[in-house]
Amino acid sequence: MSDTTLPKPRGRGTWLSVGALLAVLALAVAVNLLADRLLGRARIDLTEQRLYTLSDGTRQVVSNLRDPITLRLFYSRRLGAAVPVFGAYADRVREMLREYVALSDGRIRLEILDPEPFSETEDRALAYGLQAVPLDNAGEQVYFGLAGTNLLDDERTVPFFQPDRERFLEYDLTRLVHELSNPTRPVLGVLSSLPLNGDPRALMMRVPGAGQPFQVMTQLRQFFTVREVAADAQLIPADVQVLMVAHAQDLPEPTLYAIDQFVMRGGKLFALTDPHSESQAARPDPTGRPPASTASNLDRLFNPWGIEAPSDRVVVDQRGAWRVRAGPNDRVQGVDYLAWFSAQGDSLNRTDVASAELSQVTFASAGAVRKREGADLEVTPLVTSSAQSALIEAERVRQAPDPARILAEFRPNDGRHVLLARVRGVLNSAFPDGAPALPEGVQRAEGLPAHLPRTSGPANLVIGNDTDILEDRFWVRVQDFFGQQVATPTSDNGALVANLADTLAGGDSLISLRSRGESLRPFTLVEAMRAEAEARYRQTERGLTERLQATERRLRELRQGPAGNNQAVITPEQRAEIEAARAEIVSTRQQLRAVQRELRQGIEGLESRLRLVNIALVPVLITLFAIGLALLRTRRRAAARG
Repeated sequence: MSDTTLPKPRGRGTWLSVGALLAVLALAVAVNLLADRLLGRARIDLTEQRLYTLSDGTRQVVSNLRDPITLRLFYSRRLGAAVPVFGAYADRVREMLREYVALSDGRIRLEILDPEPFSETEDRALAYGLQAVPLDNAGEQVYFGLAGTNLLDDERTVPFFQPDRERFLEYDLTRLVHELSNPTRPVLGVLSSLPLNGDPRALMMRVPGAGQPFQVMTQLRQFFTVREVAADAQLIPADVQVLMVAHAQDLPEPTLYAIDQFVMRGGKLFALTDPHSESQAARPDPTGRPPASTASNLDRLFNPWGIEAPSDRVVVDQRGAWRVRAGPNDRVQGVDYLAWFSAQGDSLNRTDVASAELSQVTFASAGAVRKREGADLEVTPLVTSSAQSALIEAERVRQAPDPARILAEFRPNDGRHVLLARVRGVLNSAFPDGAPALPEGVQRAEGLPAHLPRTSGPANLVIGNDTDILEDRFWVRVQDFFGQQVATPTSDNGALVANLADTLAGGDSLISLRSRGESLRPFTLVEAMRAEAEARYRQTERGLTERLQATERRLRELRQGPAGNNQAVITPEQRAEIEAARAEIVSTRQQLRAVQRELRQGIEGLESRLRLVNIALVPVLITLFAIGLALLRTRRRAAARG
């Protein structure tokens, strides 16, 4: 009797498989629907620098929105297709804007528009003042900007998103939202002994080029409502959001107390002192005599707060020093005046939005800023001197300075010095016993608020020890152009002051924003390997080049003879040396070509290996993982059957 194996019916198993598949599909759809409803705001940012995670400052600005605003992103798809860098950047801008929308609880509405040529959408982009950029020689224009509006039809725009400013994308977007939610211009109070807003006496005397407001104040009026604060004020007006104290000399105690309480109440202070004001020194007093003192300090406030800005020493810097006319008894025409210098490069803080994009800032007879020992403050340098700097006595620049002697005696042994810094921290009042006594005959102002012994939260200050960054002649050239005054900046002083006041006026939320990373990440390891290889080969190349030049020089000497004259007859010994020199030149040139070829082959080989890894390694790893997973499942099934 033979064994017979009957086939199993497959109909039931097939229906079970189909039913299971349908159940899986239904479950997937249900999970997606629930996730969309319940986890609509859930985000996972896996980028190293958390590029798509909004900072606490942005969250505070968005959460404080009371009225809805509309953001319209005008982006020409043709731009991304023609220039992939803009396409990648546009993706990040869109994702960031969607994060703002998701965070706003419906108070931010986003529209993404493609302004095609000669369309109504393009007309809207032009009406908002967005920048049109030609894409090709045919004249087709593309757009990549943002326009925001609120219920009052106030408008704020980003004319064109530049990839070079990607690090400050969140700051630009948050600032736009903040300004739409607070459309009125912030009030900037100004307290100074300098004629920042112009000198009526000089205007009446019709002195050419004198009496006009400082150019920096002209710029600030474009963004702020500027209000002068009297030197004897007992109270800083409540609507002043930012107070700029610049070279305020000999302030009375009640005014110092008013500044102190302004900071204790959360006001933003932009304070500039000076060991020697070149601006004041160039302006005689009403009697025509030079000023008795050109120094200013706020030690009465700074020292109790934990800050030092000494007025007895001046920073001198060899890098970026200005060239000035030498003295009449000097042989040279010009000399570097180390007390006047332009801070540039690594002297500018590239992570702070106020200074990151500046090229240079000019200082004149500036002092240093530092934290007092034991003070619990966060001091962030914005501008520093270079490593080729030192401190000298301020008296050496106050009266008849000698640039040549300062240069001759210069010894850069003190390292870098902070010239301008942000200061953040909880401050105790400089007047712990309350308001000071008033001078005889002076009545106390009405409506003074209650005394505050300390700030309720971290105070935000900007402290600098040079007021000549405001002086026109150190950063701007003003010329008459057919009856109009045209200002041409030669340094970035005006931009720095405007940026600092702007960030302070934006409140803590904007001040806390710093530069972020970039979405286009370079291959840093590859660049390091490339630089190392190139440096190694360049050293060899330099040695061979020097040997080649020496051999060619020797060959010319042999041809010219001992006295520098060409010889009619060349001796056999000289001919043999000439032939040896020629052979040496040929050999050296061959070695140079070999070194250059080796460098090129090394870089190309590195790129080829990286391409191979990027293209082949990932698929190979996935394939190996799939094979391993299949083998593991086979073994488990075999074990289950056994």
